[in-house]
Amino acid sequence: MALQELNAPVFQSLKSFIQLKHLHARLFRFHLHQNQYLLNLVLKSAFHFKQSDYAAAVFTHTHEPNFHLYGTMIRRLVSSDCFTPAIEFFHSMRREGFLLNNSVFPFVLKSCSHIMDYDLGAKVHSLVIKAGFASDDSVQTGLVGFYSKLESVEDAHKVFDDMPEKNVVAWAAIMSAYIGARRFREAVDLFRNSLEMGMRPDSYILVRALSACIQLRDVGAGQHIHKCVTDMGMGRNVFVNTSLVDMYAKCGSMEKARAIFNEMHERDIVTWGTMIQGYAANGHPKEALEMFRMMLRENLRPDCYVIVGVLSACASLGALELGEQASSMMNKNEFLLNPVMGTALVDMYAKCGQMGAAWDVFKGMKTKDLVIYNAVISGLAMTGHVKAAFGCFALVHKGGLRADEHTFLGLLCGCTHAGLVDEGRRYFSSMKSSYSITPTIEHYGSMVDLLARAGLLDEAHRMILSLPMKANSIVWGALLGGCRLHKNTQLAEHVLKILIELEPWNSGNYVLLSNIYSTNQKWAESENIRAVMSARGVQKVRGYSWIEIDGVVHDFLVGDTSHPMSDDIYGKLDELAKDLRASGYVPTTEYVLFDIEEEEKQHFLGCHSEKLALAFGLIRSKDDAVIRIVKNLRVCGDCHTAIKLVSKITGREIIIWDNNRFHRFVDGSCSCRDYW
Repeated sequence: MALQELNAPVFQSLKSFIQLKHLHARLFRFHLHQNQYLLNLVLKSAFHFKQSDYAAAVFTHTHEPNFHLYGTMIRRLVSSDCFTPAIEFFHSMRREGFLLNNSVFPFVLKSCSHIMDYDLGAKVHSLVIKAGFASDDSVQTGLVGFYSKLESVEDAHKVFDDMPEKNVVAWAAIMSAYIGARRFREAVDLFRNSLEMGMRPDSYILVRALSACIQLRDVGAGQHIHKCVTDMGMGRNVFVNTSLVDMYAKCGSMEKARAIFNEMHERDIVTWGTMIQGYAANGHPKEALEMFRMMLRENLRPDCYVIVGVLSACASLGALELGEQASSMMNKNEFLLNPVMGTALVDMYAKCGQMGAAWDVFKGMKTKDLVIYNAVISGLAMTGHVKAAFGCFALVHKGGLRADEHTFLGLLCGCTHAGLVDEGRRYFSSMKSSYSITPTIEHYGSMVDLLARAGLLDEAHRMILSLPMKANSIVWGALLGGCRLHKNTQLAEHVLKILIELEPWNSGNYVLLSNIYSTNQKWAESENIRAVMSARGVQKVRGYSWIEIDGVVHDFLVGDTSHPMSDDIYGKLDELAKDLRASGYVPTTEYVLFDIEEEEKQHFLGCHSEKLALAFGLIRSKDDAVIRIVKNLRVCGDCHTAIKLVSKITGREIIIWDNNRFHRFVDGSCSCRDYW
């Protein structure tokens, strides 16, 4: 075979590694095995067939390899993600006295960035300057990328500023540097600067810019990028569109997220997962489940991201059956091996009142990180298993983990619901003294809640006034909860005035204050607060309740007659009313003072939304099934008393999650011990 017959097209026509080896053998036969032009083609072909070891062996047996062979080895090793061997060839190349150029420097810098070797990268930068390539576009881009990857923002920006022509890759690298350093506002500003300088962003830059907007929760900047996407005709790019959906969803604009989703010609599983997670995170669990059903109709198999969103939605609705159906679509081991999925399943079971099942998942987890421990502690605390939560806290230490602020939030929640004031004080104190954790507003809110529920209203009030930060509506709301529980209308009046300033849109605060004025015969003040509410256009919050039957979630409003089984439901309520009266129950309006819904009026006491859901559950579920109801507002005292009796009369276990806490009604008593 003549030398002229062996050229690049011959090597490019090879179909397999075996063919390459045969051709290489023929080079030996014709004494061409040291021809460095042909050996360069052998090396490239070996890498093409993913045989880097073979390429290295060929190189090792080459006598006095030239610059081109070294360059090929470095470039192809880096392209194969073999960064450490590429660095070794770089050192060998220098020892042989070769001078690097712009065909090698960028690849060496990429290797330095991947092995996170700042010192070596800085030395390469010095070599770049000495070799006279400091102004080369590809080398400068490589330097910006290197410094960006190692989060050396200032160094990256110095090189970037020196670039006479800033290409798309350099813009992407410098933006990534700021995002990596969590300097998101500056990253967004850089994107705007790039547009002003005439740069046409690619999909990667658009996605990165949107990720910065997400971190800032800056929907305005996100809309600006959206306009750029439309103007550039990139509206069909699935990656960009998915990022736009994610940006709007995480900024709380689900209508805009849905509009983009509906217009997308191509949707991958990530897009579906983004919508499902968005609905679940923004308080639209029913829409999340409907989106999931749509996805299944498209014959798409859910991934872990989708399942986590679905389980979150099911947890919000108390939809145990749907949650178990969704989880059955994944291999059980995926939950036990993936902490994120395992935590979502634990949370779903806990919020559906199935702490036994949640504990079984926890025990089966192959790796238990602090997040899963926190989920279990929180679940145990919320469902009334406070001592078990304390025991799980001890397991955190045995597992070699260190508790964080979320751990203590769960513990304080348990103390609050069980009325364990001394334990709560001890845990709160140990945050600083033993764990060096500075309490956040949430921890102070839990302590105020604990003290207020226990009747220590003055102490709770003093704690608020001495906070190291400004008290928010959650903290003042916790004090109001204690006023509600202990019927302290004087302090409640003071608290509500503050809450109205903090939350001028919250109808409940106006209604409660108006009710308190009326009770104290302050008619003018009561009328005035109602007038202020009307003038501000504040609408009362309506009470909703949800119940899942046979995998379908049904929702009810107070006095609702829209359900197809409405006649049967009200018939069941009449039947229950007779049984309740026979048990000595008398509807009472003493709780109306602290009720905030349209459900205030006495003639509505018998048809509050949770009672409608309960009646429906009694009709449609099996006699031994647990009835699970979720309500968007606090269960009123009258309903709480009635449902306790219903559990005794019917022999049914009834679980209700309201916006305040978890209630398990069994045989005439509630797990909250009337402490909610």
